[in-house]
Amino acid sequence: MTATALPALDSEARAWRLTVIAVGLLTIVRVLAIFSTPLELYPDEAQYWLWSRTLDFGYYSKPPMVAWVIWLTTQIGGDAEAWLRVGAPLLHGATALVLHRIARRLYGGWTGLAAAAVYALMPGVALSSAVIGTDAPLLFFLALTIWAYVSLPAAEAGRKRLLVAAGLGAALGLAFLSKYAAVYVLASIGAHLALSREARKVWTWPMALAFFGVLIAVFAPNVIWNAAHKFATVEHTAANANWGSHSLFNPRELVEFIGSQFGVFGPLPFGVLLGGGIVLAARRKLQPADVLLLCFALPPLLTVAGQAFVSRANANWAAAAYVAGSVLAAGWMMRWGARKWLIAGLAVQGAFAGLFLACLTNPRLADNIGLSNSFKRVRGWDQTVQAIIDRAREEQAGVGVSAVAVDDRFLFNVAAYYGRDYWGTFGAPPLRIWVHEAHPQNQAETEAPLTAEYGRRALVASLEGVYRSKIEQDFKAHSGDEIVRVRLDAKRNRRTDLFIAEGFAPVPRDPKTGLPPDPENGGSTAR
Repeated sequence: MTATALPALDSEARAWRLTVIAVGLLTIVRVLAIFSTPLELYPDEAQYWLWSRTLDFGYYSKPPMVAWVIWLTTQIGGDAEAWLRVGAPLLHGATALVLHRIARRLYGGWTGLAAAAVYALMPGVALSSAVIGTDAPLLFFLALTIWAYVSLPAAEAGRKRLLVAAGLGAALGLAFLSKYAAVYVLASIGAHLALSREARKVWTWPMALAFFGVLIAVFAPNVIWNAAHKFATVEHTAANANWGSHSLFNPRELVEFIGSQFGVFGPLPFGVLLGGGIVLAARRKLQPADVLLLCFALPPLLTVAGQAFVSRANANWAAAAYVAGSVLAAGWMMRWGARKWLIAGLAVQGAFAGLFLACLTNPRLADNIGLSNSFKRVRGWDQTVQAIIDRAREEQAGVGVSAVAVDDRFLFNVAAYYGRDYWGTFGAPPLRIWVHEAHPQNQAETEAPLTAEYGRRALVASLEGVYRSKIEQDFKAHSGDEIVRVRLDAKRNRRTDLFIAEGFAPVPRDPKTGLPPDPENGGSTAR
């Protein structure tokens, strides 16, 4: 090793130490905020917790990884909200560290620090770090996948390169078990191999067999689970695409999706990614590392943009693009000498992240600055569920009820979580859900539908009373009306209609819409 190489190594080591310290401190702050917040679970989080009570290789609407993560963290600390969520900031912090290693290999250690900062302060990550969902594990395993891929050329030919290829397959398999958006990586690898002769030279047939063999072995249990459950998760994912909509081709949806990405990735990073890619490609100044990362960033963005144009797309559906996108945006800004712009952009995103953490720990701040609507779905559920349980106890002390039936999957999930110490105890009625269409539309309706046996004399809880008139059609009699209102903020309440319904005998559902007749619309099935 030459003397001139030593300062470079010291510089790389300093960049890594700074990255570990910065990411570690930010992660600690986020974990402390999760343990300090008075906000309750988002209903989907409650659903994932419910899944985690019975470990499996798949669930109705998602692959199993999110339930596995919750199972692990709640085994350590119990079922409190914070322990459900703590996996999210830890996984995002780990992802930022992996991005440093990717950027270091492609561009250098200081770009690694910038890439970790771009990712960790991304607005989408700031929000995702406060709730447990599928994106946190997906992005972590995608980062490991890209790290393994960029490490292949540096690995010694033979056994070591074979092991890295197998590790690549394992990481991608775990990404598939997190979210099916991992499929973009197959397109990314294919595109890069098609564009790069040097990349093709790295691969051998034994490496390809190791990669696909491990990938299939890791992902196969979920495929088998889906086959045994009529491909429920795949069908739900396809349904989300909404290609059966009557209003296909929506330029407005496309524009709104592209605009939303400035909010997900950050104004400066997304502007750099969008503008830099166009300019450098037009001028043919893309470096090999740029091409590699664009192959991983573009498929999710282009696919979801196309989906938005054809039908609709949620803002976070392209999140898989920003693993490689964070490295690419950081690499370009460092190459262009735009460090002041980078720092300014990160400062803006850091301010947003700080404001969000402040609102998380003190929701009154959100109310005071007009952001209370953003937090309405993580407020008031415990109080709502306790009102339902109190009424159930009153009924059980008298005539009794055969079940507590809710009409909304959100309400079912939070009732299962916040009533976890009640359901299943001696004398407590079972929790069921009224199925409003001809066939179940979610896991609650699949596994806990209201039936004639449970509907002999049920306490019905109708969220906002939306389906109340339709529910009443399915019973021979109903009585004992009670309306519960839970205050969410100064302007908003959550209403739940409670009433007793007897003699469950559901009316036929319309074969086209799957809905019961609408008594307020002349018997039509329109909602």
